Amino acid sequence: MKTAIVTGGCRGIGLAATEIFLEQGWRVAMVDRDTEELHRVADGMENVLAVEADVSIPKDVERMVAETTAAFGRIDALVNNAGVALFSRVGRTSFEEWREVMSTNLDGVFLCTQAAVPELAKTRGAIVNIASISGLRASTLRVAYGTSKAAVIHLTKQFAAELGEQGIRVNCVAPGPVKTKLAAAVHAPEIISAYYDAIPLNRYGEAREIAEAIVFLCSDKASFVSGQTLAVDGGFDATGVGLPALRRENEPA
Repeated sequence: MKTAIVTGGCRGIGLAATEIFLEQGWRVAMVDRDTEELHRVADGMENVLAVEADVSIPKDVERMVAETTAAFGRIDALVNNAGVALFSRVGRTSFEEWREVMSTNLDGVFLCTQAAVPELAKTRGAIVNIASISGLRASTLRVAYGTSKAAVIHLTKQFAAELGEQGIRVNCVAPGPVKTKLAAAVHAPEIISAYYDAIPLNRYGEAREIAEAIVFLCSDKASFVSGQTLAVDGGFDATGVGLPALRRENEPA
């Protein structure tokens, strides 16, 4: 039975990916630093190992891999999903805030990948890093977040180039706006409306839609796909500037 590690696994996209892996017969090490929520979600789920870990701490990451291997005997996929979001203007972003974002969003991907490589090499497994559309296109308030995700996209290519000879595939998923509790809490109606205008599919994505792409890239169906970034964004990155005005102009009178 195949085994996946999913960091940031107890909510949102990470939880959706965990559920799909389980539906497809995998076992999952669900990793999170929010220990209360982690155990609340994992309790009662079969074939799930709850691992308390902060991906920005090397010793936690080493223990994560050791606990997973001890429990399940193998690692076939690593999903580097854990991340923090900080939205602040350039002049108001402190160095401490910058480092907080980088330590989880970028350092965590590096540390988890490095730690899991020996086990993934045994299974010729796969790694999927979760970036963001903000790593592909700049926007306001995202100097730390967007930069961290752009770095994850390039780090994906670096790992793919080097780990391919061990049979390890490394890819990236860049979600667009996703319908989550956090988005609902922080996006005012006018922001939601603006996003809908800018997205050709005219809606936010669902966490499960992002997770489907993640699990596909971890599967044998993507056996010759490596070093790629897949934007799962409803066409958001493809549209450029001015789409809402053009759409309204073309509406029938």
